[in-house]
Amino acid sequence: MPIAYFATVIGLLALGTGSLFLGAQDLSLPQVWQDPGALQLIAISRLPRTLAALLTGASMAVAGVIMQLLVRNRFVEPGTTGTNEAAMIGLLAVTLLAPGLPLFVQMLVAAAAALLGTLGFLQLTRRLPPQQPLLVPLVGLIYAGVLYSVATFIAYQTDLIQYIGIWMSGEFSGILAGRYELLWLAGILSILVYFTADQFTLAGLGRGLAVSLGLRYGQVLSLGVATVSMVSALVIVTVGTLPFVGLVVPNVVSRMMGDNLRQSLPVVAGLGGGLVLACDMLGRVIRHPYEIPAGTIFGVLGAIVFLTLLLGRRSHV
Repeated sequence: MPIAYFATVIGLLALGTGSLFLGAQDLSLPQVWQDPGALQLIAISRLPRTLAALLTGASMAVAGVIMQLLVRNRFVEPGTTGTNEAAMIGLLAVTLLAPGLPLFVQMLVAAAAALLGTLGFLQLTRRLPPQQPLLVPLVGLIYAGVLYSVATFIAYQTDLIQYIGIWMSGEFSGILAGRYELLWLAGILSILVYFTADQFTLAGLGRGLAVSLGLRYGQVLSLGVATVSMVSALVIVTVGTLPFVGLVVPNVVSRMMGDNLRQSLPVVAGLGGGLVLACDMLGRVIRHPYEIPAGTIFGVLGAIVFLTLLLGRRSHV
């Protein structure tokens, strides 16, 4: 296990350092020491962007693994359970009804909507036969599609369709100092999950078995749903949605390290943050000096990785 932790830290340091010097205006280490403008560029733009990508990837990966444990299905994440789409409806509502509210209050409204959307999905899963696990993601996709249609209809009727495009893009080009700090709350929530990791692991065994082992299942379920909703709202408000992060990363780590969440959660968070940052860096390079959103890059690579995992054999025993 220490090898996985060490490799994760080294990888994050390497990616973070490279991100600081990569952009429309590439920088070099001598420039940073000699040019005050280069140091200002890093402080205002490059460092916040790097931290935003790391926090987004880490928190979305943690939210994904929580969702998978609560539903007991490896094919779900906030993007396939209606959580993100419900948060968009909440943002549209607050934009229409009270556009002058502070950003933090708007995020709370989006989180409340995401919470309701997630609870609705959980109610649907309880009606599905447990012997048909593939029905869960299929129902989730249909449910998310219905909510997305509602959000799109509202946005079209109120001339806010451009907002949907922004919230679906998942990109970091607009991140500057003072415009990403809400993501630290998502990072804090991810850290708090670590201290309750054993409870989420027990919850993943099923309600009956978890309760027989002394777990307060209702409290853990409430904590998990609230965490997923808050993280999803924070990410959408700040950078937009990023598909497959919460789906692919937990599955990759699970195949390598098993299902003990306390042991694997740091690697889940680190790998999620590293992959999102790597996709953001790749988006800066492909059409340099123009950019491709990180959500687009991760959507393509995540789909390939997920299909590989789905068709491959489970290597961990």
